Amino acid sequence: MADHAPVAVATGEPLLSYLDDATGERTDLTAQQLGAWAARSAGLLRDGCGLRPGDRVAVLLPPHWRTAAVLIGAWSVGLSVSFRPRALAGLPVLEPGADLPYDAVFVTPERLDDWLEDVPEGTHRYLVGTGPGPLSSVPPGWLDWSTEVLRHPEIAPDLGVLRPSDPASPDGTSYGEWGAVAREYAKQLDLRAGDRLLVDAAAHEQPLKWLLAPLAAGASVVLCANLDPADRDARAAAEQATRVL
Repeated sequence: MADHAPVAVATGEPLLSYLDDATGERTDLTAQQLGAWAARSAGLLRDGCGLRPGDRVAVLLPPHWRTAAVLIGAWSVGLSVSFRPRALAGLPVLEPGADLPYDAVFVTPERLDDWLEDVPEGTHRYLVGTGPGPLSSVPPGWLDWSTEVLRHPEIAPDLGVLRPSDPASPDGTSYGEWGAVAREYAKQLDLRAGDRLLVDAAAHEQPLKWLLAPLAAGASVVLCANLDPADRDARAAAEQATRVL
């Protein structure tokens, strides 16, 4: 979806940094490292689940480095991705309508508890924890993403070149259209190659804002969970952010 590779690819600097002020977690991923996790996710979906281009995936996950891996992995093997179902309205959505089930569903344990009736039916169902390590327990009918994804190599399955007209979301929006939207939003943010964008995760859950637009511009991301707004400017300075969202 990007027109040019991020500067972080060449420098080895983090492409995506995830900070959680509630837990103290910090994860810094270079483009190569994020690509490896995305490749594992792609292998899980393609080889582990047997999904093929056009199959539908629901990703009910908050902004997180693991969410980035799942989304990029799904798109890299041509899957049609919905960010969240209509029942969780309040954010911009990619909505396929009421014709469930999905072929795979990803949700956090916390959101499964809160939104159990809203989680769409899916053939393959994964819980994605937002803390380090595997989950301590998984309910029947679900699998732990952090365990299952490690069964797959850091090389994405080769499906050839995706066409810009291929559907990237169940509402029919194509890869080319989403690329254009991402580039336009990056332009609105005045994002450029080499920029470092600090994002308040709680205020910007839509992946277009914290993932697609920065990647389209060739910018890196500092994704901050549980960030006190009063600390935002100091955090931006400490992380050498050139843009704040």
